Formats: sequence, structure tokens, C-alpha cells
Amino acid sequence: MLRLDTEVQFVKGVGPRRSVLLTSRGVRTVGDLLLRIPRAYQDRSKFVSLNALQPGHEAAVHARIYTSRAIQTRTRGRILDVVITDGTSFAHAKWFHGGYLQQARAFAAGRDVVLYGRVDRDNYDSQLVFFNPEFELLSEGNEEQADAASLDIGRIVPIYEELAGLTSRQLRRIVWAALGDLADPLDDPVPPSIRAEHGFPDLRACLQRIHFPSAEDSIEDLNQRKSPSHRRLIFEEFFLLELVFALRKKQSQIAEGVRFQTDEKIRACVKKILPFHPTSAQKRVFKEIVDDLKAPHPMSRLLQGDVGSGKTIVAFESIVVAVENGYQAAIMAPTEILAEQHYLNAKRVLAPLGYSIGVLRRGIKKAEKKKLFEALAAGEIQLVIGTHVLVEESTVFKSLGLVVIDEQHRFGVVQRLQLMAKGARPNTLVMTATPIPRTLAMTLYGDLDLSVIDEMPPGRTPIRTSHATEKDVSEVHRTLARQMEKGRQCYAVYPVIEESEKVDMKSATEGFEKLSKVFPDRKVALLHGRLKSEEKEAIMRSFAAGETDILVSTTVIEVGVDVANATVMLIEHAERFGLAQLHQLRGRVGRGSEASLCVLMTPAKISDTARERIRAMVSTTDGFRLAEVDLRLRGPGELAGTRQSGLPEFRVANLMEDTALLALAQREAKKWVESGDEALRLLAALAERSSTISATALATVG
Repeated sequence: MLRLDTEVQFVKGVGPRRSVLLTSRGVRTVGDLLLRIPRAYQDRSKFVSLNALQPGHEAAVHARIYTSRAIQTRTRGRILDVVITDGTSFAHAKWFHGGYLQQARAFAAGRDVVLYGRVDRDNYDSQLVFFNPEFELLSEGNEEQADAASLDIGRIVPIYEELAGLTSRQLRRIVWAALGDLADPLDDPVPPSIRAEHGFPDLRACLQRIHFPSAEDSIEDLNQRKSPSHRRLIFEEFFLLELVFALRKKQSQIAEGVRFQTDEKIRACVKKILPFHPTSAQKRVFKEIVDDLKAPHPMSRLLQGDVGSGKTIVAFESIVVAVENGYQAAIMAPTEILAEQHYLNAKRVLAPLGYSIGVLRRGIKKAEKKKLFEALAAGEIQLVIGTHVLVEESTVFKSLGLVVIDEQHRFGVVQRLQLMAKGARPNTLVMTATPIPRTLAMTLYGDLDLSVIDEMPPGRTPIRTSHATEKDVSEVHRTLARQMEKGRQCYAVYPVIEESEKVDMKSATEGFEKLSKVFPDRKVALLHGRLKSEEKEAIMRSFAAGETDILVSTTVIEVGVDVANATVMLIEHAERFGLAQLHQLRGRVGRGSEASLCVLMTPAKISDTARERIRAMVSTTDGFRLAEVDLRLRGPGELAGTRQSGLPEFRVANLMEDTALLALAQREAKKWVESGDEALRLLAALAERSSTISATALATVG
């Protein structure tokens, strides 16, 4: 008997050679095989009489062979031509593959056959023809319609994507063999109480019906993944993930964490750093954070806000509360450019309070780095900003009380936990300027409470976005010139650093040289990730001071750069960027009260998907609307960097379509964890056979 964890080579019809191919495609076990569900279903159970056939439609027919012969054609070589009749009319069935010629004798006159396929008119004589149909030859003299055990005809038939060279028909036979030899009963990971309450079938019945539905199943529900079996597998995938989050959240709430207090002195310090009157959304979110900071368990909160909504100042307010309570704070950013930008902002914003602020980055001199580490360990540095270096073993804090992680989707869950482990259960604030639809945020950050800044600071002028092609380049240059004549500054962003013969894209260096020639009287600077930290910082400082007119850059300026005087963002080869990245780049302008423009430059010919992205960018500046479009076009994996974040690639579930089941799974996981019903044992059982969870994710709740 087979188990779900049995190697796939032991399934009848697979063997060692095919198992190597299947394993290379991610199908290592029987469970992997059975959880690759059909992509579609065809109803081949209802037979059509030959006189009712419609050209251009698929149909199943039960007829008798009238004649059969192998014929030679000039264009397609030898084919097998079978004439069938059911007493109402005649039709042809033709197979063009040589292998069928060996079966010519089996298609004997008078024998019953069941066919399924598309019906067309023959170009030569206008007769109705099934070209290369699937078929079932019935026993001689048998006038029953189709054998109940038939896998291809006479039933609702599963259609699989070709896998490792195996056709849909071959996969049907392999899956049938696997189900036939599968041990019964299976250890079902979804608790019986949940199955009973929501009408989910047990795992054995689910796998049988999802691959080989019965006559009472709805073909529409099957193809729309709404059958009870589909719903059960979708729920199971979500339930497993939400169980991880619920367990992690419960563990963080049980544990005692760093607890802060607020008083008039601290409130006065917070007011002292505010550069403007906060919006009502900023006030609401900061109150949510302060309530968490005063609670006995550590804060775990996601702060989400569109580009330019003012997340950073809220983070600085939270840092003031931590430092004034006698603790250290840390900001971890995904890039050195962003870390340096946070460092410069922190020095400016927190200057009235005189905090000791340090920045850790790769490439600083050994002596300077050693001095920083010593000061941090001694508690002399109150706020430290850095990249991944913050989670390294050599980075030690005296009393870490608040962790701020910017652009969390670029990090992994484990990196977040590693930084948190630097203190005695510090409070954690995760920030992202990448708009994420709420359903995806629930899944990506299910262990975090969610705060959203849904209001922009007053005085911001909406950014106008236009699409231009290379024939418009002169007008684009005139636009840049007009803005610089008004004393404004411009960005020009390119997708690569240096020109490549293999990639037909303008490079940043080429763009820098060209713009320097077009605007010889203007100061043009080039910024990219290969420059040394000191060089990047000097270039950014010059641009922020208004000394540089045009900053030519790669995507290192995607986030964190805040220059109110910059009013034009030119993005070359915009078709090469994703929507989230385009939106982030656009957000570098429109930071002040002056009208700003984003120009998306592309070749005249671009793909339909790229054109839809450009159209969406031109039509709206709402990041959350763009995120919905991005999720539809690219899927959650690419939108939110899920491989880094720990979000799985679901086998059955779809985050856009299955939101109701996601919410249900979240509720049930929370109830299951709160009831104390061996949630860890259940999670381990699920993890044994599911790709929905990684060993790393499981370890975070161990």
C-alpha cells in the first residue's frame, strides 16, 4: 500500500526513469502527485447522436465502427481513417500519429467505440470529422455505453497540465493507480470538528473526488474550484499558514516584553520633533503604536502607508518613546542607500533632542566599525540604523527596546526574528510603502497587527503621469528644461548600470552621458549601487541641497529619498519595471507643493501586460488600486517578494479569489490555538506532507 510520503517511483506506471523526471518538476512523493490537481474538467458522460453534431464543438459519442483503413496522404503521411455510425448518421474519426496505425485491426467493423473530441468539417469533402479524438474501444458485441471504470470516456474527466513529458491521459492512469493503492484511512490533518462544521470531505474522499468526480458533481463548480473537495484543499492550505501565525502571535503575547510608559515629558519630546501638524491618520496610528508599547506583551505591528503618507515620522515618534524610556532603538533597511537616507533624516528630525545616532553598513573602516560596536554594546548609541549587518552575531545591544524594519517584504521572517533576538523581547514595528491588498497583508503578515495610514499630508499636489515613446524624446527634454528654468530638479531612472550587448536597454551610464550633452550648462550626477558609500552619500547630499539639477540613477532611489524640490521623474524603459516599483519611483516626486510630473518612457512596441501596467500608472496615483492590478497581473509572489518573506506558493488556493476561505481559515486557526488542542502536533502533521510551510517557518513557532 502507498502512503502520501511514499516516493513516487513506486506508483504503478511511474518507475525509476519517470520518477527522475517527476522529481525534477517537484513531484517527489505520492502526496506531491495527488496535490497537483486537474487544471480543468470535461463532461464526457453525456453522449450526442451523430445527426446532432455541431462543427466547432466538443462532443462525446457512442457509435459502431462501419469501416476502418490506413490511407496515405501527400501532406500528412499515413493516417488511420475510421467511419462510424449510430443509426442516425455517419461521421469520420482520423488519427495522424503513426502509433495509431498499429491499432487498425482493433477498429474492426461492427465493434462499438466511444469517442470524445472536437468536431470539424473536412476541407476536402465537408464531412464531419473527429480529428485525433480520445477513444475507448468496447468489448465486441457489447452495446453498453461506456465501461464504468473508463478514465477517458463516459464520465467527468480530469484534464492535467503536461508534466515531465507525461500527457494528460498518461497522468490520469498514474493518478488512478496511486489512488487505488493508497492506504485507507489517511491521517487527516484537518480536525474532524472543522470538517463537520463546514461540510469539508475527509482527505481520502477529497483526493478521490477532486481527481475523478462522480456523476452528481457540478462541472461548473469543478471548473471554478468551488466543489467541496476544492474548497477543502484551499481551506487546508490557508489553515496551515494561519496556524503558524496564530501560534507565533500567541507565544509573543504570553511572553513578557519591554514595556514603556508615557508622561508629559515624553509627550513634549514627541511634539518637539514634529516638522508639521500630523494628519488624523498619523495620530490614529501613533496611538495604536503607543497602546502596544504600554502593553505587557511585545508589540508586533505592521505599519502600511502609501508613498509619501508620513510613515517615517511616525516611526521617529515611536523611537522617541523608546529612547525616553531608557532603551535603544534600531532601524533595519534593505539597502545602504535607504539606510543612509534614514540616518540623514534621523539626524535632522531628532536633532532637537540630541540623541546619539549611529549607522552600521558594510564597507566602513575596521576601526570605525569596532568603535561603533563598542558604543552600541555599552548603550552609548541610542539609535542605530543599518542593513543586514544589524542581525550579524557581532552586533550587540545593551538594551534594545524597539526594532523598526523598513520595507519588510525585502527581508525574511527569520531575519526579523534574528533582530528581535538582540534584545529581551523588544517591540517590533514593521513598515512598508509597498501597498499590499488587505487579503495579501493578512497572509504575508498574519502574526502582526495592522495599522494603515490612509491619508496624505496636506499641501501635496497630485502627480501627473504621462506615457511617452522614443519619438517624443525631444519634447520630454524640453519639459525637463522648463522645470529646471523654474529652479526645479529632475530624476532620470534606468533599469541597468552599464550598456549590455545582450540587452537592448538604455543604461544609466549611457543616459548620464547623453543628458550631460543635452544639458551642458546643468549639473548632472550619476548614482548607482556600485559606488562606495561615501560617494553615494555625497551625491545624495548634493542633490538634496539643490546643487545637482538632474540625478541619473538606477533603482537605488526607489525608496527613502525625499527631495521636495524635485518635480520630474523620467523612467526610461518603464516597461521593464513592475507596477509596485514604478509607483515607488513616482513617489520620489510630488513631495512638496509644486506640481510634479512622472514620464514613463518606453519603446513603441511593448507587450500587452506592460501596456496594461503603463495604462494603470497613467490612470491613478492610488497605490492600493495599483496593488490590486499588480496582484492580478503578476500574482502575489512577485508583488510582495514572497520567497523572501516566507509566503508559500499555494498549490490550490488563490489569494485574489479565495478571500472568504482565507478569512475562515484565519478564524478557525485562532480558535484552535486558543483552545489549546495540540496545535503544534497538528502543525507538525500538516508540515510533513505540505509545501505550504517550510521547516524555517515551523521553527519560528517551535
